[in-house]
Amino acid sequence: MSRRLLRPRAFAAALAFAVAAALPAVAAPAAQAATTTCSGSGTIPAGDYMIQANEWNSSATQCLTYNGGTSWSVSTANFNLSGGAPATYPSIFKGCHWGLCTGNSGLPIQMSNLGSATTSWSTNQPGSGAYDVAYDIWFNSSPTTSGQPDGTEVMIWINSRGGVQPFGSQTGTTYVDGMNWKVWTGQQTSWKIISYVLNPGATSVSNLDLKALFNDAVARGSINPSNYLIDVEAGFEIWQGGQGLGTNSFS
Repeated sequence: MSRRLLRPRAFAAALAFAVAAALPAVAAPAAQAATTTCSGSGTIPAGDYMIQANEWNSSATQCLTYNGGTSWSVSTANFNLSGGAPATYPSIFKGCHWGLCTGNSGLPIQMSNLGSATTSWSTNQPGSGAYDVAYDIWFNSSPTTSGQPDGTEVMIWINSRGGVQPFGSQTGTTYVDGMNWKVWTGQQTSWKIISYVLNPGATSVSNLDLKALFNDAVARGSINPSNYLIDVEAGFEIWQGGQGLGTNSFS
């Protein structure tokens, strides 16, 4: 199955990350009572993060439940798309996406000024359905934080099922941060896309070196080092099923 041809212009969501000598470390938000949204454009604040539904290619019921800290799940979903763009991309984010910004993000930051960036993410992945488990990271040519970014979309797939594939075509492989990755590239109307597909896939990553992957993308001509990192997301593009997908912990 192919990925979307256009990114949603709905609310966005992105991962938390630590950037040594560039961005301050942020403590996880305190636990709270479970909160659920079943709105396709719903958002749930999570301290210095934001969880967002981002259902942009379907009107089927999707509910997200936030359990506190950085734990959340797709508590209701039964999508049934056979191909094309995914129905939804529920995710957690840090930064600014389409004008929705989190606090204390330190973004935007120019790629050339980025010291280091690492992330850890533990997920629940049901054994049925068609989906990917992926970071979606945006670069822009200027430090603007509203509208469609015009630089590069970096996707990092840690797993997938149901035959889904990244946008574009596979153009190489690489070994980064002790792991093997398939590299896919493509060109949208106004931005580049590069996707790193972990091989083999996993349900979690620990201290994944994002900066090393960014450097690889720069070397491939996919990221302009003068561009600005404005938003980082971690979530699930879903074509079929989806209920039970979730994040146990994220940083």
